[in-house]
Amino acid sequence: MTASGTTASFEAFYRSQNRSLFHFFRRRAGGDAADDLAQEVFARMLCADVFERLDNPRAYMFRAARNLLIERSRRKGLNEARLLPLIEERDAAVCPEQAWSIEAADLRRTLRRTILAMPRRTRRIFLMHRLRSQTYMEIANEVGIGQQGVEYHMMRALAHCRTAVASYR
Repeated sequence: MTASGTTASFEAFYRSQNRSLFHFFRRRAGGDAADDLAQEVFARMLCADVFERLDNPRAYMFRAARNLLIERSRRKGLNEARLLPLIEERDAAVCPEQAWSIEAADLRRTLRRTILAMPRRTRRIFLMHRLRSQTYMEIANEVGIGQQGVEYHMMRALAHCRTAVASYR
């Protein structure tokens, strides 16, 4: 069919169905919105360019109308604010656990960067003591330095950590 034939047949369909679609919307959405909603359905049908391929354009029109009402209802539900009364027994303040976990993760990242920035031997000794739970004597024997050397590196490592935590806060 030609474009003018399509336009003519759609125009005839519009004239025959506009009133019934208007009443459909008036019953479901009210008289104020019925005209706009009916026009929206016809505009969607025309823009979709499926009118000539439809076996039952009236059924398609009403399905599009129902879908439009569903969309409108969902949008309206999202836009409406819901206010509920505050009941102190039920709505007690909750600890900000999420904020605490975010701060803990930030602090862990800060300490990780600090440990990675330490001199190699100091970092190694610090991790041997803190992660492997080795004694100063065990560390001294493994690294090949005296116990006072281990204490010196541990003091340096802890000083770096204290500085990092203080600057974090």
